[in-house]
Amino acid sequence: MKIVIIGAGIAGCMMYLELQKHLPKPSGSQASHEITIYEAYSTDLDVTPEQRQRNEDTHSSTLVVGGGLGIGANGLNVLRRLDEDLLKEIVRNGYVTATSNLKSKNGWLLMSMKTTGPSASRSKDLAENMHTVASSRHSLWKALRSRVPEEHIVNKRILEVIARPDGKNTARLDDGSPEIEADLVIGADGVRSTAKRALFPDSKEDPYPPRYEGLVGVGGFIPAADVKGLVEKGSMNFIFGGNGFFGYFFSESASNAEHRDSPYHVSEPGDSLAWWSTYQISEYLNRKSLDMVDVSRQLRERHSDWKDPVVQKIVRSLSVQSMYPTWTSPPLPTWERDGVVLVGDAAHALPPTSGQGSSQALEDVEAFALLMAHHLRKDSGQEEMTELELKCAITAAAKQYTTLRQPRVTAILKNAQQMQERKRDMGLMQEYIILMTGQLRKVIDYNIADQVAQVIASEN
Repeated sequence: MKIVIIGAGIAGCMMYLELQKHLPKPSGSQASHEITIYEAYSTDLDVTPEQRQRNEDTHSSTLVVGGGLGIGANGLNVLRRLDEDLLKEIVRNGYVTATSNLKSKNGWLLMSMKTTGPSASRSKDLAENMHTVASSRHSLWKALRSRVPEEHIVNKRILEVIARPDGKNTARLDDGSPEIEADLVIGADGVRSTAKRALFPDSKEDPYPPRYEGLVGVGGFIPAADVKGLVEKGSMNFIFGGNGFFGYFFSESASNAEHRDSPYHVSEPGDSLAWWSTYQISEYLNRKSLDMVDVSRQLRERHSDWKDPVVQKIVRSLSVQSMYPTWTSPPLPTWERDGVVLVGDAAHALPPTSGQGSSQALEDVEAFALLMAHHLRKDSGQEEMTELELKCAITAAAKQYTTLRQPRVTAILKNAQQMQERKRDMGLMQEYIILMTGQLRKVIDYNIADQVAQVIASEN
């Protein structure tokens, strides 16, 4: 089977690794499936996010969109099932948090929530639950990208994908080279997905364009020593005020921490504290036209009367280098058509208030890989599959994947949008807290592999 993945970001690299692990090896002369990732931008592991931002436009499928993210227990368990060493590397390069503290701008603690999920360990000696890992987006991407062989990534831009009900799908490149034929095309190319257009071929324009949410985020790092004694170990902190939203957390474990690669343990923090601020701007300006010195000045003014001592420490020394807009996608009626399948932000760009953007992408790719593997084994028998049999297997897996994933992601999106509105109106904070608490457990206690197993079992 020939598979094309569009986009070498988090979802695209993860999709490659999941397919390589789960797809059964084809019979006959072929040794394995042919899986190639096409990415318009450089994926050089030695280039830093800062260098990449200076040299090229920010694109939804690249590794630099957004500075940091949280991976909940549901997402971490996807990584664990794929590769225990990969999980350890990601945890080691981030920081484990077990508590989310919600505070007012005056420094009052409104509520503290545990953000742990069910234990994934089969060991009777390990009773701890899996926590949340705070990581830079670049660090997560780098751990995934380093496991994809160089020869399986092609740095070319795909301009158009055509989903064909009969025969192989095709993709057209921007350099004029011959069209690519593929049995399966997976769109992991972000909110401005090229692959998405193949699902709606009768529309001249994108019928579901991304939407700017009127919110931007800025962030950075300060030495942890500057806030010594002011930040609780293992905490993610959210501060709300009438003119913005602020957050901070330790970004790394101490280098000598015994369990720094374990998602079951909260370690002593390292030398860096990460922070971010989200606020409203009615019309987002291109980052290249922004005066970042002025953005920094405005941020200091915005938070000048906030009493939280950590916020004050940060704003006195901050220097903003980047600004990230919040883009979302409207719910799509389908995520698949004739062997073209969307995952991650291409299917559902969630707002940051969900706290689940990366985790839902991880769930997507595991779900589809497991379903695809099931249908290949189910339909192949002892003989090599015909092109028609392969098309039917891909279509069956894609439809089950969409049916399984859409309700869950839609519920998370709806909840995140309600949270986002409450950020705009701080008078509704109590309602926001109640809503957030009730939904958290449903989200992180979820096991996508078990859900896929139930779908497969229901066929019998």
